[in-house]
Amino acid sequence: MASLAETLLHRARAAGAVIATAESCTGGMVAAAITDVAGSSTVFDRGLVTYSNAAKIALLGVRPETLAAHGAVSEPVAREMAEGALARSEASLAVAVTGIAGPGGSEHKPEGRVCFALARRGKATGCETVEFGARGRDAVRAAARDHALNMLVAALGPDQAGP
Repeated sequence: MASLAETLLHRARAAGAVIATAESCTGGMVAAAITDVAGSSTVFDRGLVTYSNAAKIALLGVRPETLAAHGAVSEPVAREMAEGALARSEASLAVAVTGIAGPGGSEHKPEGRVCFALARRGKATGCETVEFGARGRDAVRAAARDHALNMLVAALGPDQAGP
């Protein structure tokens, strides 16, 4: 059975898609999962790890006003991250991940909350928030990685012929 990343790469190749990632709480885990697969260079352009707010602003063009109004863990910031990765790459598809892996969090932004965005050239950017719960840092990060990969796979549509 093909891994999630292998399925993603197969579908991206078939669609002629090129992928970029913008990651915060996952620290590059989405990009690592993709590049763990041999031949990923044919569909993976770049991964940007923007852990700090300063990095989100400098590398992805996230607006300071958006960060001030919503905080780093928010759908508006995830949207600007994904759109920034798309604008600053050769990709046709970009995913962004920002969240609170833990330990910690607050009443308003609990541990395990992760915001995602998926940007595609010529299409509206989609955002969603998933509450993974206080599973522990490693489990939240792994779940966020897999969710981002699944978002990319879903964006590329069903594929009857491949893995």
